[in-house]
Amino acid sequence: MKILGIETSCDETAVAVVEDGKRVLCNVIASQIDIHALTGGVVPEVAAREHVMNIIPALQEALSGAGVAWNDIDALAVTQGPGLISSLVVGTVTASTISHVLNKPLIPVQHIVGHIYANWLETDTEIQFPVLILTVSGGHNELILMKGHDDFEVIGETLDDAAGEAFDKVARLLRLGYPGGPVISKLAMDGDSERFQLPNMYLSDGSLDFSFSGLKSAVLREVQAFGEIDESSGEWQKFQKDMAASFQRVVVEVLSEKLMWALERHSDVKEIHLAGGVSANLALREAILAKKPEAVVFRYPKSLEFCTDNAAMIAGAAFFVKSNLEVQNVVADSSMEL
Repeated sequence: MKILGIETSCDETAVAVVEDGKRVLCNVIASQIDIHALTGGVVPEVAAREHVMNIIPALQEALSGAGVAWNDIDALAVTQGPGLISSLVVGTVTASTISHVLNKPLIPVQHIVGHIYANWLETDTEIQFPVLILTVSGGHNELILMKGHDDFEVIGETLDDAAGEAFDKVARLLRLGYPGGPVISKLAMDGDSERFQLPNMYLSDGSLDFSFSGLKSAVLREVQAFGEIDESSGEWQKFQKDMAASFQRVVVEVLSEKLMWALERHSDVKEIHLAGGVSANLALREAILAKKPEAVVFRYPKSLEFCTDNAAMIAGAAFFVKSNLEVQNVVADSSMEL
């Protein structure tokens, strides 16, 4: 079954064709990073305008790259939310129109569910349930127990800033530009992670929820204490590297430790998965790999392009959840709740 997926939840105009939920025939991502870097973050109106300009070329490129015609597509899938409303409208209207004109089924997919199913892409081995999933992205942080396809239980979530959002805000404080995750991870490799004793935000004993707003505030206080900034000075550049390393160390410790706490409480879990944009962080991957029991399988997206927002994950997810949605022509609502 070939599904064409459309993802426009934020600042990536993405279209993909995926076969049987796993085989990616083509995955097109039109990035807006250069535009939003000028303002240090995503401006919703600008993102929506870029989606309007990019969506048709992305559709054409995806079909051409997959070597298929519209008649070869069995269904369409689209991100229904959460996300920026003005961006989501572009994707949903486009997908609904195509579905109506071609009389093809349309499957709505919840954005975080899409990130979860990124771990099914290009995978030959069967994934064994139950699965414990740590989703880490710009707007979302959850610990999810997945008991089967379209069967999710949220057992921990962010109370304020998600980890990805904290990366972006700290990068802004350090004058590193946007997006923050990649540049902080790169600088951290040359920094002293013990120079700044930033707070580990574990909340109450045993809590599986997340909070990174206090950590962000602690970084702000250190930047203010540094005083006048000369961006060309070696002292400031050393400060940036050490703060990046210290900040990343705390985030990685909290994320990986809480994942292990959740694993201890759900001893029947066969696999643990990392999903979302921050799943690309090598330090986080290494920390989880070092802490997990040997018998538990650890998965993260096969390719970096499946970590960030992409349409392949939406098309892949649609294949596995379609049976629960009673898909006819256009499905306006989804039974998925996260």
